[in-house]
Amino acid sequence: MRWVIAGVALAVLGAGLWFWLSGGDRVVTAWALEGQRTAQEAMAGALRRLRAGEPAAVAGLMSICFGYGFFHAAGPGHGKLLIGGYGAARAVGAWRLSAVAMASSLAQGLTAIVLVGVGLWLIGWSREQMTDAADRFFAPLSFGAIALVGLWLAFRGARGLWRARQATAHAHDHNHGHGHHHDHDHTGDGHACSTCGHAHGPDPEALAQATGPREVAALIAAIAVRPCTGALFLLILTAQLGVFWAGVAGTVAMSLGTASVTVAVALASVGLRQGVLAGLAGGAALARVQPWIELAVGAVVALLATQLAVAAL
Repeated sequence: MRWVIAGVALAVLGAGLWFWLSGGDRVVTAWALEGQRTAQEAMAGALRRLRAGEPAAVAGLMSICFGYGFFHAAGPGHGKLLIGGYGAARAVGAWRLSAVAMASSLAQGLTAIVLVGVGLWLIGWSREQMTDAADRFFAPLSFGAIALVGLWLAFRGARGLWRARQATAHAHDHNHGHGHHHDHDHTGDGHACSTCGHAHGPDPEALAQATGPREVAALIAAIAVRPCTGALFLLILTAQLGVFWAGVAGTVAMSLGTASVTVAVALASVGLRQGVLAGLAGGAALARVQPWIELAVGAVVALLATQLAVAAL
């Protein structure tokens, strides 16, 4: 069964590679951008109805904002790159990464609300100045932060490979010094060897809990630092119309629409990783493969994010 799951996961990887090489990603991007434009036009009409006092205007605006968030996340974006890459590289639970994806989307909306509030009422920026700041400053900053997370993943992988090599050398010396070999079964908690008492690999449960609060905070901050342009448009317009509360509520709806995609990416990346590794039984085997995955995925994330940061400058 494990090899069947691994085969399915590899088939999905192959299909994704073919989709990208055939230009399917560009078709999806064009579809998402068109959806954003349509939603933005509908948003302006919903705001006019809201100002006119139509009872159903609020519900209509919220649904349009949710749709805009969905199209925004379905198009080219930095959140999917980081969440998907992290889920593929690290042994993190699906629910935990989904919670991070949800928190990142909501935090991105909060950044837009704070930026508009500070820009309009404290600094006196115009709409053009705020959107320019988001594009020229926050976008490269966000991509740069994602590149740093990618480098951190690559560093963890390289460090893990070095430690594994040192541990192998130490075990080799230990075998010669004590006149025995580790050709026995591993039993007990933490995969400790019942004969020699050594832990030859981490417990899979420990691997699943290998993310700390600092890593989670870094993931959320890297995504949240760049506010959504659509949220800025909505917040500025509602502030000018005197219904800023509707802009805040709409931004939350946008964030939930964005989260609907990033959570799906989180679940897919974790499932794909588990599928690829399904044929590896035991914590020791996972421990040998894990550093290589982190190194490879981290390098890819860092490279792509750096290219996007340079393009945004």
